[in-house]
Amino acid sequence: MPLQFEAIPTKDARNAQNGNPDANGQIPERAISDGNGNPCRHCLTEIPKDSEMLILGYRPFPDAQPYAEVGPIFLCADVCERYVPSETLPEMFANSAELLVRGYDAQDRIVYGTGKVMKVNQIEKAVMTGLMNSEISYYHLRSASNNCFQARVGRIK
Repeated sequence: MPLQFEAIPTKDARNAQNGNPDANGQIPERAISDGNGNPCRHCLTEIPKDSEMLILGYRPFPDAQPYAEVGPIFLCADVCERYVPSETLPEMFANSAELLVRGYDAQDRIVYGTGKVMKVNQIEKAVMTGLMNSEISYYHLRSASNNCFQARVGRIK
């Protein structure tokens, strides 16, 4: 089954880059990247050292509801191009040892028992297998240590 790895939507990135409030109602904070561990969730690349970045609260779900977690993410402060959805794990994750992988249903609710911290080289196979379960609509990739949203992965649309 072909997969599709996706970054956050461009409209969400532009909203933050234009200084609009985040999911917590706060203006995104501006900071300078140290070049290590500041991945932009829109272009899915590391924000280069000494480049300006945004830190904001993000809810990677269409609506507020009990399972719609809000957490911190980084974005390039300047306009960047959205990562082109791909069938392979984005290169950004090559330097990550592990990620938290969690499945969600069509109502954007956690499918219990799907959340696992796994080695990056096992993710594609595990997600393909998991998506054979019709209850699972998509997965989130999250930081294994901080639970921050990284990317979404599901069936090719």
